[in-house]
Amino acid sequence: MAQEYHRNPAATAALSPEQYHVTQENGTERAFTGAYWDNHEPGIYVDVVSGEPLFASVHKFDSGSGWPSFTKPLDAANVVEKRDFSHLMIRTEVRSAGADSHLGHVFTDGPRAEGGLRYCINSAALRFIHLDDLEAEGYGQYRTIFEEDV
Repeated sequence: MAQEYHRNPAATAALSPEQYHVTQENGTERAFTGAYWDNHEPGIYVDVVSGEPLFASVHKFDSGSGWPSFTKPLDAANVVEKRDFSHLMIRTEVRSAGADSHLGHVFTDGPRAEGGLRYCINSAALRFIHLDDLEAEGYGQYRTIFEEDV
C-alpha cells in the first residue's frame, strides 16, 4: 500500500520565511540562491512540508537556470501539474500531491533524449536526503534507483 502524505501543520509552522513564501504563497526563490541548484550528491528530494518523495538526483541535470532541474518526478503520483496564468503568461505549475505545496514549474525545453521536460523546482520547497541516509530516514525503497550508479 502506498504511503499517504499530507500537509503537516507542525512542519508548516517550522518553515523558514522563504520556504513558507515558496510552498504556501506560490513564491519563487531567486535563481542561483537555493541550496540545491548546484547539488551533485546522490539522493532524493522530498517535499519540505510533507516529506513525500518528489525527485531523484539520477534525474537531475544542469539546465543553467539557477534552479534544481529534473527530467521527471521520482513518483508521478506525488506531483500534480496545474495550469498557471499568473505573470501574464501560461505555464504549468508543479505542486506536491499530498501537501499541495507549490514546487515550481515544468517546461518543455529539457533534454530531448530524456523526454524533453524540465521540472524547474525551488530549493526552498525541497529537503534533500542523501543516498547514505535513505534507510535511516524511511526512504530505503528508493535505494534501488541508484544501484546502477553506485
